[in-house]
Amino acid sequence: MAKQGSKKNVKLKFDTQWQYSAAPESPDHIILSDKYDLFINGKFTPPQSKKYFDTINPAKETRIASVAEAGQADVDAAVSAARQAYNKVWSKMPARERGKYIYRIARLMQERARELAIIESMDGGKPIRESRDIDVPLAAAHFFYYAGWADKLDYALPGMKAEPMGVAGQIIPWNFPLLMAAWKIAPALACGNTVVLKPAETTPLTALKLAEIIRDADLPPGVVNIVTGAGATGAAIVNHAGIDKIAFTGSTDVGKIIQKALAGTSKKFTLELGGKAANIIFEDAAIDQAVEGIVNGIFFNQGHVCCAGSRLFVQESIANTLLRKLKDRMETLIVGDPLDKNTDIGAINSRDQLNKIKSLVKIGINEGGECYQSSCSLPSKGFWFRPTIFTNVAQSSKIVQEEIFGPVLAIQTFRTVEEAIEKANNTPYGLSGGVWTDKGSKVFKVTSKIKAGVLWANTFNKFDPTSPFGGYKESGSGREGGMHGLSAYLK
Repeated sequence: MAKQGSKKNVKLKFDTQWQYSAAPESPDHIILSDKYDLFINGKFTPPQSKKYFDTINPAKETRIASVAEAGQADVDAAVSAARQAYNKVWSKMPARERGKYIYRIARLMQERARELAIIESMDGGKPIRESRDIDVPLAAAHFFYYAGWADKLDYALPGMKAEPMGVAGQIIPWNFPLLMAAWKIAPALACGNTVVLKPAETTPLTALKLAEIIRDADLPPGVVNIVTGAGATGAAIVNHAGIDKIAFTGSTDVGKIIQKALAGTSKKFTLELGGKAANIIFEDAAIDQAVEGIVNGIFFNQGHVCCAGSRLFVQESIANTLLRKLKDRMETLIVGDPLDKNTDIGAINSRDQLNKIKSLVKIGINEGGECYQSSCSLPSKGFWFRPTIFTNVAQSSKIVQEEIFGPVLAIQTFRTVEEAIEKANNTPYGLSGGVWTDKGSKVFKVTSKIKAGVLWANTFNKFDPTSPFGGYKESGSGREGGMHGLSAYLK
């Protein structure tokens, strides 16, 4: 037996945090050309302008490849090829056969999924986990889904004869390059249209790899044409007389320009524009689950989705607890190499985008908001921004009202359900939102009054090919995905 007083009080102190060893995804097996031409009429074709631009790895600030810059003559050639393919082949092909081609594209995407994921992360800066587990599988799923609809269009629109529109001009952003291409190309092809697609100038590579897949799937020449370039190339598509329908995903400002350009024409259009999603946390929510949803909604994707939950409304009674848990969780987030499987937050897509984020954060501080950033270290080279939250911000604050497209979250409190709804709707946008509560009745009450196209309950940023996606107000018009995505490409 131990003697009295012989025991000592021993305190164990853990002052070191677990550090993960690097787990990089090797790019050694992928095939990237040093120079990419335009994909027109089933072949890679040099631009008539003979102009090229570099696409940059945002994590390293190094050149990946040179990409063709399409001018008016190149867009003319792409539209001409699409029109010829529409008139002579694609619109006349039995719908079941069209479905087989779309299905083949989906299978080839699955076979090359690892390569596509790595290129997406290299070109766009997003973590490989997101590219590997979300972007590429979901892109393939859209092709699978619409392959199944190709010969069932009359069932999608009972009482009507489904007819394709013709040639679709499609312009996609840099945040989900491959997924956005799938969202637009797959339903257009299923409905019997042909396509001229322009990817974003900062992330063109997976669209060009998709062109290789389309070529290898033996899709008839001209059915899908992919032209690369910047704003002038997109404008040439929008204003082209040979285009029957425009599908655009991007900023609200550009969307307004497109609407004005199409006014008075017979062209149909769908616009998926900016967002400033409200994520509402009630006091009866599962707080730890809600914190993960917040992190998933704004930080894991660097805030680079138009439906990012960049406005957080927390019921006053739990605000301090949730804020403490959120800050603790932010300290565990790993910012770094997008190809490292440990990375939670990758690189900002471009220097211009990084400068815009910095500018808006500076405005938020000048307007009196309290800014908190995680203490993570940032790589010395590349375009990086720490996870950031703002508290004590006014409804009129620019940080609350403007889309930032970065890992920046504005937090406000509320007391009643009615106040939460009023604050959530106090924005020019209406793309998406989220509600966290254990009361089903509260979910239905709140979501029925929020003016947004997509609303999640007790989760955030979940997508499925069968579900329509689109916004209200300045977040656009029309829907993509699901059966709604078919009607956008049919007369």
